[in-house]
Amino acid sequence: MRCPKCGGQDDKVIDSRSSKEGATIRRRRECLSCEHRFTTYEQIEHEPLMVVKRDGRREAFSKDKLLSSLQRACQKRPVSEDDLASAVEKIQEGLAGGFDRETTSRAIGERVMRELRTLDPVAYVRFASIYRNFEEATDFVSEVERLGQLPIDDKRQLELIEESEAAAKGRRSP
Repeated sequence: MRCPKCGGQDDKVIDSRSSKEGATIRRRRECLSCEHRFTTYEQIEHEPLMVVKRDGRREAFSKDKLLSSLQRACQKRPVSEDDLASAVEKIQEGLAGGFDRETTSRAIGERVMRELRTLDPVAYVRFASIYRNFEEATDFVSEVERLGQLPIDDKRQLELIEESEAAAKGRRSP
């Protein structure tokens, strides 16, 4: 590892710790040339997950875009940045574990709504209004009523989406 201060390539590892639930290793290093201490992070490099949009376009999954969407939905709401970062990690891990190389924007949207439902109901309705293209006030009312009827952690909906996507993926394979 090259020292950020002097550019020297010889260093020693002083301390190693797991972070982010074992997904990353944090290493404290010391340069043998100038004795400058610095931190490096090591993590598994994944192939980029591709997102299939509603119109059929494909684009690389963006963690920053996901966080930005969550921040917009939670704007001026009592949701901490740590809660949002945790939700992004949970969504990303679920996508990485549930899909090989491709997922749909619908699967991401449903996971986001599930996380927002537990974080803040107002943020959930804000996100749902954009995601589901609400056009009238009655759309908001029916979504709020639906929200009141749903259990807090209803995993059946997500499982059905994953099953239908797996079935669709199986039909496309030669």
